[in-house]
Amino acid sequence: MDKNFVEVWLSNSLVGRIALTSEGLCAFEYDANFLENGFSISPYALPLEKKVFIAERDPFDGNFGVFDDSLPDGWGTLLLDRFLKEQGKDLSKLSILDRLSLIGSNGRGALEYRPDNSFISNSEFKDFDKIAQSCRKILEEKVVDKNSLETLFKNGGSSGGARPKVFAKIGDREWLVKFKSGSDPKNVGEIEYKYSLLAKKCGIEMPQTRLVNGKYFAAERFDRTASGRIHTISASGLLNASYRLPSLDYTDLLAVCKDLTKDQEQVVQLFRRMVFNVLIENKDDHSKNFSFQFKSGSWKLSPAYDILPSAGFNDMHATSINGKGNPTIDDILEVAKQSSIPAKLAKNIYAQEMEILSKNNK
Repeated sequence: MDKNFVEVWLSNSLVGRIALTSEGLCAFEYDANFLENGFSISPYALPLEKKVFIAERDPFDGNFGVFDDSLPDGWGTLLLDRFLKEQGKDLSKLSILDRLSLIGSNGRGALEYRPDNSFISNSEFKDFDKIAQSCRKILEEKVVDKNSLETLFKNGGSSGGARPKVFAKIGDREWLVKFKSGSDPKNVGEIEYKYSLLAKKCGIEMPQTRLVNGKYFAAERFDRTASGRIHTISASGLLNASYRLPSLDYTDLLAVCKDLTKDQEQVVQLFRRMVFNVLIENKDDHSKNFSFQFKSGSWKLSPAYDILPSAGFNDMHATSINGKGNPTIDDILEVAKQSSIPAKLAKNIYAQEMEILSKNNK
């Protein structure tokens, strides 16, 4: 890099600058104009104050959670590593600033990083079957031709999560298209699509979803709109909470939702998602699988995503329910009580979702 800092931008406004301390920790300071006219991009870790914030070493290896959200993990990191090796570079030698600069303006959410050294672009059309074949080869550590690797990286190198995926323009809208990982069932795309529709029936706010080529699950990006990008932060990034190991309870998550959104309806919406995850045994409900968005001057719960049956950590929910990895109805009702959700409403939500799921799983 030709600078010893990275600028953070949002909607053509300079948010602030990130530098590294001698210990390799991120140091962030808001720009003076953003202090006057902006908002806190991470209310708990980076309040809107004139000071230099220093990140902790854990859990993001010296990064702040809100910026770590922009970086790839799992599949995206695997792609980045393979792509850089083709360029004769070593991923392990890149600093946090180098990695953010490689993401540039192509990360999840609305934050952009300058200098922008990204390679990534969204293509109008893709041969999704060919991409799926290349994904399988990479997961199996087989040789992939240079053009296929470049296409995968440019369209999926900033993505999070373990499953292979690419960002794609379909028509005039931007979508996230997922592919099978090594441990997934053959019809995982159809399964996730089915549960996205069931979630909607259960009153859960979902993005638009579809099946591409009848087998690849796709969800419309909710951090992109016709009028611009939406600042989005995961619960992991917001709370500096590890997503690799269990670190939260739904009681905590619901309390944060109430504190951040100031809206009990949003709390009830999140409670619906908790109940749905319990009923379908989606135990991969870690802290990166819940997000909040800053829209029209206030924080809102983002649409739901990554909702399908999953074994999770040791066959227990990554986000515990009243301290339990495998909860009972009593645990669910206790979480409702702690979250000021009336018992009658909580029982009705549980019964409604049970009925919808039982009818559609026969």
